[in-house]
Amino acid sequence: MNKPLAGALFSLLLVGAAGAPAVAAPAAPAVAVNFAGTVALSNCSGSVVRAPSSQPNDPALVLSNGHCLETGFPAAGEVIKDQPSTRSFSLLNASGSKVGTLRASKVSYATMTDTDVSIYQLTKTYAQIQSQYGITALTLNDTHPVQGSSIKVVSGYWKRTYSCNVDGFAYRLKEGEWTWKDSVRYTSSCNTIGGTSGSPVIDTSTGKVVAVNNTGNEDGGRCTDNNPCEVDESGNVTVRQGINYAQETYIIVPCIAPGNKIDLSRPGCVLPKP
Repeated sequence: MNKPLAGALFSLLLVGAAGAPAVAAPAAPAVAVNFAGTVALSNCSGSVVRAPSSQPNDPALVLSNGHCLETGFPAAGEVIKDQPSTRSFSLLNASGSKVGTLRASKVSYATMTDTDVSIYQLTKTYAQIQSQYGITALTLNDTHPVQGSSIKVVSGYWKRTYSCNVDGFAYRLKEGEWTWKDSVRYTSSCNTIGGTSGSPVIDTSTGKVVAVNNTGNEDGGRCTDNNPCEVDESGNVTVRQGINYAQETYIIVPCIAPGNKIDLSRPGCVLPKP
């Protein structure tokens, strides 16, 4: 997996639509994708994100991986909700320079079950971040990623961007004790490394976040730590050495209630519950 730089093994599981993959329409003009709104964690990458319905005075959210939590990897089946946190994040501008430090008030949600995500609530609102640093949050796309679409993986930790396309979707992705659903598979040019975990995956036609980077098959191993394998609906296993993956984020949007509260009981919210 694209483990935290200071971390160890890792895995993820993604909840998502299991229908036939969408195929990209003719390419739209690319939007500028840069480091603005990304953050560097102590061991990973992340981004300041908003739902389409988030308001300027809502407390801002930071998206990263569940395996990037400062408390360590959540166990298989574990869900963390509204856990106090004072974690700090280095906020970057378009060129990748640090412009300020943001601080969490809590972990709103985190898990490595059915997906590999962590969502931190910050002590500042979007309006305060915009006013103080001139940085606008990235918007979470509310629909399934599209096969063939052009994407960029933007790592705040390394201040490095990877460009490739959505190659397809893994029905199940298994790594060690974890299993993930409907994971995004990159084409080979997104050769992400440790420290890129939690990076936003941005669709270059919309500028919206469609996934969060999290793992890859490093050594050609079969379903082992750092070597996820794909499992199809018939149980057939495919190993793709050197190929990396991300977890879709459109499934988060229905779970974000007014005020940016994570409400797992909302209609359409399929994130795992505690």
